[in-house]
Amino acid sequence: MTKILIVEDDVPFGTMLKTFLIKRDYEVELVFSGLEAFKKLKANFFNLILSDVRLPDTSGLDILKQVKLENAGTQVIIMTSYAEISMAVEAMKNGAFDYVSKPFRPESILQTIKNALTHTQVQPVAEKRPEKTQKSVSSQGASFVKGVSEAALKLSDYIELVAPTNMSVLIMGESGTGKEQVAKSIHKQSKRTDAPFIAVDCGAIPRELASSEFFGHLKGSFTGAINDKTGHFEAANGGTLFLDEIGNLSYELQVQLLRALQERKIKPVGSNNEIHVDIRVITATNEDLAQAVKDGEFREDLYHRLNEFSIKVPALKERKEDLMLFAEYFLEEANAELEKNVIGFTESAIEAFKNYNWPGNLRELKNMVKRAVLLTQEDMIPLKVLPHEIATATQSNTETEYGLFKNKNEEQLILDALEKAGGNKSKAARLLSIDRKTLYNKLKQYDIKL
Repeated sequence: MTKILIVEDDVPFGTMLKTFLIKRDYEVELVFSGLEAFKKLKANFFNLILSDVRLPDTSGLDILKQVKLENAGTQVIIMTSYAEISMAVEAMKNGAFDYVSKPFRPESILQTIKNALTHTQVQPVAEKRPEKTQKSVSSQGASFVKGVSEAALKLSDYIELVAPTNMSVLIMGESGTGKEQVAKSIHKQSKRTDAPFIAVDCGAIPRELASSEFFGHLKGSFTGAINDKTGHFEAANGGTLFLDEIGNLSYELQVQLLRALQERKIKPVGSNNEIHVDIRVITATNEDLAQAVKDGEFREDLYHRLNEFSIKVPALKERKEDLMLFAEYFLEEANAELEKNVIGFTESAIEAFKNYNWPGNLRELKNMVKRAVLLTQEDMIPLKVLPHEIATATQSNTETEYGLFKNKNEEQLILDALEKAGGNKSKAARLLSIDRKTLYNKLKQYDIKL
């Protein structure tokens, strides 16, 4: 069984995290200080360490160094607050697998733990012989569902094409379509996968603090600068900087950003020294940046610098063949988070899903499925727990022919759906948005035998 050591001086939080992981069949031990951690590490082998960066008697960095010195195959995830991001970056340089910002819900770290463990050759505890292994990179980033529609296959092809390069990528798409997950997938499939991925919401940064947020500052450089601060560029050094809603940047910051990208140098506020940075920039927007350039609201030279390769993320209404794939995925997520065991969706609920236009895209679908799981007291999600606008949606005339029969890769879609459904024809039919009788006819037409 996989052994995890949690080093956390916040007793309630550490206990909650331990209980959560034990329920997911991990063997977990919890200690509240560095001294206790070092004792445990001497007596036992752990596959993974979860350590707070600040402890009463030492730091998570000291634990990290000791672990890497004695058991190089053990992965370490550092838990930190946003204010301590410079320490987190230092931890990454010293061999930490990843860092997570507190506060967080236990379920949000589960994928990071799984990723860390797949990067480790798990040895039986009795052998105590951890070995370094080649890191295997998943073909998709966390929370990225590939899909089977033409739009999804095209999106996946573009990701695989551009990921191994160092080209700047501009991701376009409506709000809620999963642009950040596309960026993470590009990062995971790139040569920078072991380096930091730093995501920044450009619309959430106060104008007066923007330079400090991006490039950092020195203590005393302005009122309120009580400590040195590591900016996003330096934090992402060696890895990927993802700038969401790039169109919200002020003109002044656009100038500074262009210079940093051109020269690959930054200068923290209050410093006379330039710092060389090696980063890949991925940006995203739900606006028409080309029109913003024409309107004089966005610099043309910066636009071309960021748009070396562009990817359009389709809206959910443009990939209805993928609708139930995402719904099933979000169902599994919600079950894990809410500790429930809802099996699936009733036929009437599925029909309502297909009739609805999903203006909020994947974000709306995810939130709706989570809400439905919480309200459902049965094995299957019924129509009655869906929001009124979804439960009462009617199919428009323009969408009466969506789905399987509009797709040129019909046979491959059926094979993919059957694989996803584990050979279950009823589930495959739901994924394809057709009834079982139609699926049986198609199986016969293409001579597909199970």
